[in-house]
Amino acid sequence: MELKSNEEKIIRALLVSVDTGEYDAQASLEELFELVKSAGAEPVFSVTQNLNKVETATYVGTGKLAEITEICNAQEIDLIVVDSELSPTQIKNMEAETDVRVIDRTTLILDIFAQRARSKEGKLQVELAQLKYMLPRLTGKGIAMSRLGGGIGTRGPGETKLETDRRHIRRRMETLKEELADLEKHRNMLRKRREKDGVITVAIVGYTNAGKSTLMNYLTDAGVLAQDKLFATLDPTSRALKLPSGVTVMLIDTVGLVRRLPHHLVEAFRSTLEEAAQSDIILNVCDASSEEARTHMQVTTDLLESLGCGDRPIITVLNKCDLVKDEVLAQDFCSYIRISAKNGTGVEKLLQAIDDNLPVRMKRVKLLIPFANAGLANEIRTKGTLICEEYVSEGLEIKAVVDEMLYSKLKQFEILNNQ
Repeated sequence: MELKSNEEKIIRALLVSVDTGEYDAQASLEELFELVKSAGAEPVFSVTQNLNKVETATYVGTGKLAEITEICNAQEIDLIVVDSELSPTQIKNMEAETDVRVIDRTTLILDIFAQRARSKEGKLQVELAQLKYMLPRLTGKGIAMSRLGGGIGTRGPGETKLETDRRHIRRRMETLKEELADLEKHRNMLRKRREKDGVITVAIVGYTNAGKSTLMNYLTDAGVLAQDKLFATLDPTSRALKLPSGVTVMLIDTVGLVRRLPHHLVEAFRSTLEEAAQSDIILNVCDASSEEARTHMQVTTDLLESLGCGDRPIITVLNKCDLVKDEVLAQDFCSYIRISAKNGTGVEKLLQAIDDNLPVRMKRVKLLIPFANAGLANEIRTKGTLICEEYVSEGLEIKAVVDEMLYSKLKQFEILNNQ
């Protein structure tokens, strides 16, 4: 949804960053630019201040803040977005000097999460994360509170909840935690049921806007929102996918990642990300056309390691390869699966890679099972993947995909040279 002010114009945003040398400030600022666009505003100007450390009172220093004020007046700025997490004092001082509403990177990401959440669990996670963030910053009905009429950084709990006392907010947080715990129990039950039924899960993870949802839609016709926006997908989506071997797996799409994602945001959506952590195979999807491709891969790899995914097969998938010259791909990304989810290039190799990494070695067989052993046919239906079956005079002719354990029972009934 496009965000507009009361005058029906798009919110004009000024981006502010302090480069202390701790990280690539320019790359982070470029990402902030995309985040602001995803939130529905128009980033019209950016300011970067080089400092050894951020100023405690004003973030950028009084001189630079005066310059920012002049820019706000000249460019008719409606919103200042800071590429760091600010303290209440910094927000208060910046707003007092510029007379423009100020939000930080965390508030912006939470706002986008609030826009994108569709499921009950997603909405609860967003609200809990917002309340955790707002609680220490709740100082009363000052300038910041009076500005909560609408727009970026104000979705979710809303004005009435933010103006209640801390005790009420803490009670609400406890309620949210209880509701999320109940939903997590339900999700764990579903996961255990899948494991009991032998369902193999494949999770799509990766940097936001890498094309994960486009890949999901191409493979399964899932109808997942796929837009050129950061965090277009927040809620996990699961769909069945049949592989070339005949094995059917459960494909799961997950929330995208960004660099410098605040720790409490990772915690808030940890249960969602654990869908990936507990999958049998993980697809680490990366935008090959991005200059930050390797950094994005590392962000995802680090998070997967923190979730304990070291023992799972991780297939690195370079998407949007139709936008990159072949010689660049050959030189920089020769060892990865290269695809274009938009037009389907390379998807066959990806599906074969998933087949090759299945947790249990699967075998496609053609069998003739005598009527006396008809019980084995039911075991194939429940434990394997039935492709087709036909009653013939000698018994039941079956084509199926089975694991090695089940195959050992069926081997004597196999019809050889059936390919």
